[in-house]
Amino acid sequence: MQEIAAASLAEEEREKTPKPTMKEQWPLTAWCSGQCWCPLDTSFGTPPGYGCAADRAEGQQRRQQDGLPYIDDSPSSSPHLSSKGRGSRDALASGALESTKASELDLEKGLEMRKWVLSGILASEETYLNHLEALLLPMKPLKAAATTSQPVLTSQQIETIFFKVPELYEIHKDFYDGLFPRVQRWSHQQRVGDLFQKLASQLGVYRAFVDNYGVAMETAEKCCQANAQFAEISENLRARSNKDAKDPTTKNSLETLLYKPVDRVTRSTLVLHDLLKHTPPSHPDHPLLQDALRISQNFLSSINEEITPRRQSMTVKKGEHRQLLKDSFMVELVEGARKLRHVFLFTDLLLCTKLKKQSGGKTQQYDCKWYIPLTDLSFQMVDESEATPNLPLVPDEELDALKVKISQLKSDIQREKRANKGSKAMERLKKKLSEQESLLLLMSPSMAFRVHNRNGKSYTFLISSDYERAEWRENIREQQKKCFKSFSLTSVELQMLTNSCVKLQTVHSVPLTINKEDDESPGLYGFLNVIVHSATGFKQSSNLYCTLEVDSFGYFVNKAKTRVYRDTTEPNWNEEFEIELEGSQTLRILCYEKCYNKTKMAKEDGESTDRLMGKGQVQLDPQAMQDRDWQRTVIAMNGIEVKLSVKFTSREFSLKRMPSRKQTGVFGVKIAVVTKRERSKVPYIVRQCVEEIERRGMEEVGIYRVSGVATDIQALKAAFDVNNKDVSVMMSQMDVNAIAGTLKLYFRELPEPLFTDEFYPNFAEGIALSDPVAKESCMLNLLLSLPEANLLTFLFLLDHLKRVAEKETVNKMSLHNLATVFGPTLLRPSEKESKLPANPGQPVTMTDSWSLEVMSQVQVLLYFLQLEAIPAPDSKRQSILFSTEV
Repeated sequence: MQEIAAASLAEEEREKTPKPTMKEQWPLTAWCSGQCWCPLDTSFGTPPGYGCAADRAEGQQRRQQDGLPYIDDSPSSSPHLSSKGRGSRDALASGALESTKASELDLEKGLEMRKWVLSGILASEETYLNHLEALLLPMKPLKAAATTSQPVLTSQQIETIFFKVPELYEIHKDFYDGLFPRVQRWSHQQRVGDLFQKLASQLGVYRAFVDNYGVAMETAEKCCQANAQFAEISENLRARSNKDAKDPTTKNSLETLLYKPVDRVTRSTLVLHDLLKHTPPSHPDHPLLQDALRISQNFLSSINEEITPRRQSMTVKKGEHRQLLKDSFMVELVEGARKLRHVFLFTDLLLCTKLKKQSGGKTQQYDCKWYIPLTDLSFQMVDESEATPNLPLVPDEELDALKVKISQLKSDIQREKRANKGSKAMERLKKKLSEQESLLLLMSPSMAFRVHNRNGKSYTFLISSDYERAEWRENIREQQKKCFKSFSLTSVELQMLTNSCVKLQTVHSVPLTINKEDDESPGLYGFLNVIVHSATGFKQSSNLYCTLEVDSFGYFVNKAKTRVYRDTTEPNWNEEFEIELEGSQTLRILCYEKCYNKTKMAKEDGESTDRLMGKGQVQLDPQAMQDRDWQRTVIAMNGIEVKLSVKFTSREFSLKRMPSRKQTGVFGVKIAVVTKRERSKVPYIVRQCVEEIERRGMEEVGIYRVSGVATDIQALKAAFDVNNKDVSVMMSQMDVNAIAGTLKLYFRELPEPLFTDEFYPNFAEGIALSDPVAKESCMLNLLLSLPEANLLTFLFLLDHLKRVAEKETVNKMSLHNLATVFGPTLLRPSEKESKLPANPGQPVTMTDSWSLEVMSQVQVLLYFLQLEAIPAPDSKRQSILFSTEV
């Protein structure tokens, strides 16, 4: 019963939060909120616990029901693209074919997951039965009083309010009593499908309940207004808590409890999807669960349009309702200072609030900062001739310092858990972590989103991605079509509206990792190869390109950009990108029309003149991505469809330095061997790439950070490996980001890091010294102790990176940005020195030492970049540094 108890505690905690919105819970998608049955982690080992974090984590989708289907027989080749000479990670992946033993292990894990799924269902059912019991408890005395001379309610009112509740209780009590003993006597062949099939066949009772729900709520509201005794009863209904809970009962209102069956029926397909996912087709339960799912889906489809989203409604005037459409934590720019706000979009207004500090156990409260009726709202246009206001950007060094603190705090929390120490220390650490993550959320956004009130007042938010900015605009503009008149709220109405936000909010805390349950996926760490194939659905010829974003530490970062496909309605990019993931859970794609005529369009919010045509995203499910095969998906966006293929290589494979089998090339060959063969001090590939980047890439925004096209990088790699005489011509015709990617790939694939395995631990210790004099002496002595080829190549690269940083105002690449890109590439030790877990299946999270190790590597390179001068190893340094031959 340990698993059930754990899940029950999570369920109880969830019951204390406001109910989700009907608008968000209804569609038959894979995300859930509130009392759903969906597991938060499909990895094997820890029971998922079924305490859904959606109410606390901005209602994001946790799973994609359809996933990303496998499309290619060859795990080492890109679909429809040549992948000759793809590099060490693909070579490793292609050799890792699934064995029969691995398949059996996966089957065993899947069957074990069935038990955790069912344990979660039992806990959820127990909570649900307690809620139905709490509804039935006042029903009997109310019925008895109805026959007296002083009834609280009439028999008809009681029948209307509690309609079909006894029947629902009996149905679920029967289901629970049948399921419980089967889970207790668990075996992989245990059958439960007949119970779910029977439960699905009784959904007709829910049809009757849902049809009566509106009348029941109206009747209850009128009875509360007419009878103080019933109003008192309806606000203080007690539901039993699950076993092992500290508080044996929890207080609920009648409105809350009557909503439980409505909430329950909208989730009826999720549990069946989860069970089917972990039930092999050969299992006797499979056909029964499929039949139950079919019945459930048909039932939900038949009543999908009939339920009114009452949970979000609140009366404004008689006959009118105001509904919450969207809410989110955002950063507002107020007189140059960043302020964390909770913003609510209603059907008729935009409300900006500040969350009050809680003290003394008080419930959450909001202060209204401002509101704009949607009829008065516009998006501020910035004319080309106007100077866009300077946004206060936080230096990357400060953001990374916060990330280091967050990683260290997570490590401390994990250590406390393993030591089983007192909860006070754990709570202190979690409070510090929450503070640091909130600070990171406050400091990280840098993209302006401005709204304007026609009375002349404008407000500026800072957002991390064009995706969110477009989403807010679309939602507001769509709703503005339905708004026809302006209005103003009295102070009382405004106070009521602000107070209602506590119940109506769908986002309950900042969307960062502190809000994740322990059994949730930590996201993916490693490299994601993405091929942007093509797009269809454009109505007129345009110049089109796409950008790719992934999330990290709670906000999104632009990682890649396709070339512009000119004058077409069906662009065929067929470009591949390699994107590094840091705990990422979502891949976003944004499709733009390139506008070359800068006078054609007015700038909005100071953004580029390029027009966003569509946007979409795909969840990166760790379980679905682990097979390292290409998977294809189609993302639909505003009538446009973009075809993608993705392939993930996890950190335990992507971080290995693999020596080349053929020593005649340059990639994967020791740097000393290459320079000796070439009779040069610095490898030819390094000199050529640096020369080309300095010729035409110094002002390229995000040079070294934005991913180049993978196929171009592989072509350059192959050309350098065979000493192709036309390599310089090839480079001149390629996008400069591909050349930057080739240079990074060369250093990444060295069999030993440029700073060598021998000296790497010393550099890591030296950078941690607190005395600046001792640190400088140690670091310089270590640097000058490197082998000559390594040292001179590094000094050559160092001078180049400093020149890149001199153009920071244009290319946005600071010394810190460059250190972040090149630090791990130049210092990461080879496989034998790696600190990765011994078990490849062990999830690597940001709480592991790897994250802190990467931060240390960044700091080492940043230290040398910031030094004004490095003493020459000998008098020949200056002549050697820029010499191409001995």
